Amino acid sequence: MPPPKKLDLIPLEFRQRLAMVLQERGFSDIVAVTEDLNFWLQEAGQEIRIGKSAVGEYSKLLKDQRDAFAMAETLLGDLDIEQESTMHKVLMQMIATAAFQMMNAVAEKDDAKWDPKSLAHLSRMLKDLMQSAGLRERLREDEERRVTRRERERLAGEIEQKAHQLGMTRETVQTIKADILGVGA
Repeated sequence: MPPPKKLDLIPLEFRQRLAMVLQERGFSDIVAVTEDLNFWLQEAGQEIRIGKSAVGEYSKLLKDQRDAFAMAETLLGDLDIEQESTMHKVLMQMIATAAFQMMNAVAEKDDAKWDPKSLAHLSRMLKDLMQSAGLRERLREDEERRVTRRERERLAGEIEQKAHQLGMTRETVQTIKADILGVGA
C-alpha cells in the first residue's frame, strides 16, 4: 500500500484553508500558495513541509472536482425525470465499462492480485448505482402514473360537463366518469 500523501498528513483546517485560497486565486499561483501553506504550518508548529507539486496536484483535483460538479448541475438542472433517468443509465453503463476494463487490466498482469479493499469499493459502487437506477426508474414510473391520472381527471371533467349539457342523468355521468378514472361508481 502506498504511503499517504503529505497533504493528507496535515490537519484538516489547513487543507480547508488551502482549498479556499486555491479557489480564490483561480487554482493558480501555486508557488505563492505553497509558500503561504508552509508558512501557516511553521507558524502552527507543524514540522511538515509541502512541495509545489503536491499543492499543484491538489489544485488540479479541486478544479476538476469543481468543473465536474458544475457540469453535472448544468446537465441535470434542466432535465425532467425521464431525461435524468436516461442520463443515469448512460452514466451507469460508463462506470460498468470502466470497472470491466479495470478488472481485465488486473487479470492480464502476471501477478494478478485483487486488493480486497478496492474490490469491496468497486462492488459497493456498482450496488449503489444499481439501487439508484431502480429508484430513478420507480420515480419515473410514478411520474408517468401521476401525469396519466391528471390527464384522465381532466378528460373526465370535460366529459362530465358535456354529458350534463346533453341532458344525461347525474347517475349516468358518474358511471361514465368512474369508468374513465378506473374507479367504482
